Amino acid sequence: MSLWIAGISLLGTIVIFYSCKMIYKKYKKEWLTPMLVTPLVIIILLLLTGIPYKTYNAGASVLTNLLGPATVAFAVPIYKNVNLLKKHAFEIFVSIAVGSTVAIISSFIMAIVVGLNNELVHSLVPRSVTTPIAMDISNMIGGSPTLTAVFVMTTGILGSLLAPIVIKVCRFHNPSSRGLMLGMGAHGAGTSRAFEFGELEGTFASLAMIVAALISIVLSTTIFPVIEHLVINILLP
Repeated sequence: MSLWIAGISLLGTIVIFYSCKMIYKKYKKEWLTPMLVTPLVIIILLLLTGIPYKTYNAGASVLTNLLGPATVAFAVPIYKNVNLLKKHAFEIFVSIAVGSTVAIISSFIMAIVVGLNNELVHSLVPRSVTTPIAMDISNMIGGSPTLTAVFVMTTGILGSLLAPIVIKVCRFHNPSSRGLMLGMGAHGAGTSRAFEFGELEGTFASLAMIVAALISIVLSTTIFPVIEHLVINILLP
């Protein structure tokens, strides 16, 4: 019986997502984005049917395991526009490096200020990295990969929802600026949103997401422990 439910969970998740995507394309309302609506619909259905999350996840975890290969697929638009990216390589790298550093430090400080425990702090730190890599980073630094996935999803959804407002207010007309902002600030969800603006925005967002993930791995395992030690043992004795 559980196998049947797991199979239905997998198929149902796909159907719900594509249904939400069709609705979003038709009405073009930010609050109808599939990244926001799909989880809400699934949660409501699980509560109404009484299906345990573990049973649901037995089937739906297949989609989670595909996040890694899906991330690699973002390399395609990068390859297509490689000459343009080479031209602005230095500016791109510096922007992403600064953004990654600020994301990690701000997440850590925010978690400390509100009094979160160590597990939650370490789970929140990689929130600005694409989900599969963020979960690995979380596991390496002592966080909870499951909680990290929630933080990453929340960051991505909020980032993709607020992006049009930020772009309008800050008057970001350059495709590279818009793409880097979305890829760095909202990773996978932001990259998907960037492609709605145009191919160049999507290309820069893809690069930002991938490079930010690599930089965050290095920072989280080398610089972050030092910062954590300084803050906890020296600034907050």
